[in-house]
Amino acid sequence: MAKVLRPRLLFLLALVLAWLFDYFFWGKNVGVSFPLFIVLLIATGMWLAGQAKLRPAPAALWLLVPIVALSLVSVLRADPFTLLTSWLSALILLCVFALSLLGGRWPHYGFADYIVNLLTFIPRGLGLLRQQGKKAGRVQGEQSFLRSMAPVARGLLLALPLLWFLTLLLSSADPFFAEWMDSLFFNLENAPEYMLRGLIILGLAYVFSATYLYAFNHSKDEALLGEKKPLLAPLLGFPEAATMLASVNLLLASFVVAQFRYFFGGLSNILEGPGGFTFAEYARRGFAELVIVALTVLVFFILLSSISKRKSGRQQNWFSGLGVGLFLWVTVILVSAFERLLLLEEAYGFTRFRTYPHIFMIWLGILLLAVVILETLQRQRAFALAVLLAALGFALSLPLLNVDAFIARTNVERASSEGDLDHLYLASLSDDAVPVLVSAFQAATERGDALLANQLTVALACHFAGFPPNPTPSWQAWSWAKALAQDQWRLFTASLDVPIVAASQGASQPWPSVAINGQFVDCAVPAFEADFP
Repeated sequence: MAKVLRPRLLFLLALVLAWLFDYFFWGKNVGVSFPLFIVLLIATGMWLAGQAKLRPAPAALWLLVPIVALSLVSVLRADPFTLLTSWLSALILLCVFALSLLGGRWPHYGFADYIVNLLTFIPRGLGLLRQQGKKAGRVQGEQSFLRSMAPVARGLLLALPLLWFLTLLLSSADPFFAEWMDSLFFNLENAPEYMLRGLIILGLAYVFSATYLYAFNHSKDEALLGEKKPLLAPLLGFPEAATMLASVNLLLASFVVAQFRYFFGGLSNILEGPGGFTFAEYARRGFAELVIVALTVLVFFILLSSISKRKSGRQQNWFSGLGVGLFLWVTVILVSAFERLLLLEEAYGFTRFRTYPHIFMIWLGILLLAVVILETLQRQRAFALAVLLAALGFALSLPLLNVDAFIARTNVERASSEGDLDHLYLASLSDDAVPVLVSAFQAATERGDALLANQLTVALACHFAGFPPNPTPSWQAWSWAKALAQDQWRLFTASLDVPIVAASQGASQPWPSVAINGQFVDCAVPAFEADFP
């Protein structure tokens, strides 16, 4: 048990962090504020651990590397899905860090440990906060912290209507007082918003306090669920499990045979097949189903491995061999889905909704291979670690690839050889694509490709007409990606070879239009046409 922390100090620090959360994020875009807040959370926790004479486990400290790296994505990238994935991954890893702060046992967690601990550690931390307050109160002969704060909270709630009424009268009587109150902290028209923000701050303070207390008291020598004894007794014997695996192998093998005949045998087989598909129609058809099949087979194998009984030796070898067969068939299915996407991209170019699945399928294939290897080594408990690492790999791959810059670069290179560029779709991409588009415009201008240069001009003009730079952004929203895009836009417009661009927007248009050298250009990009041609 950790040295008892003073509940008032703990709650005060948590309250400051909650207020900083409101100051950093309420009504503001997320930028440098996200990594800064993550670092503040970690630094506060480390300081509190030092005050309690606690030493974090080295295995837990390794989690800080991906946490900080993922938090920095908010500064380096602007693609919405990349940002969302990095935020969620960083927060989940931060919770895992708190769960295993002292013991460092997160690499040994099973699926049940992740599910149960992530859902219950805050309620258990709140219980600890209450116990610590009572204990400190008994030692000092005072009321517990939570109980001592309850009358104050009730008094504030009861006084709020009177405070609001008196403030309204005083503001009406003296305009200088009204202006001072408005500029200082309180706008009467926004009173409901302030009350909501106050409740959120108070709730977050309790959540942060609970998280720190749980990490300091329950993250060492924790008993992992199912480590010594399985949570569920085996429900199936080896004959049933082997039959299920063999039947799924047979079904997948028959599909793979058909794939080799109609797909891997060449496009002519597709065009002459019984469906009479064009290659684009065939590419669209069934892609999602193939990915779902691969995911379903993965979940099926993990569950079957958990609930089936098999003896070491011959039965285990048969089970692992059938698992290897599943991996081989699913690998072919994933390659088929991958090739179908390539057909679409050869015909229409890259989009976000084609790039994300490409990356996802690569990590899904790696995860399948890891699961089969772990099953062969009889390390089934490590399945959860493999899933966590694969998910982390996917989340880190998106900012490393720089999805929107990759799409812009690939589509421009394709247009240089084929002359087909969906420049209006490029305009809908995030600021990550701007440096690539400016560089491509300069290259097209130098080699005299007027058509491509004009298309890139429209793409850049429409992008900044639809996402105009904020002249006075809050420091919390600053990001290197947006700052670089704005610098590139100024470089672009300052170039002598660039026509004057003026933005105009109609009341009924979701996207603005631009006038380039007096020529009207419509920037409307229907999402379904842009993403699913």
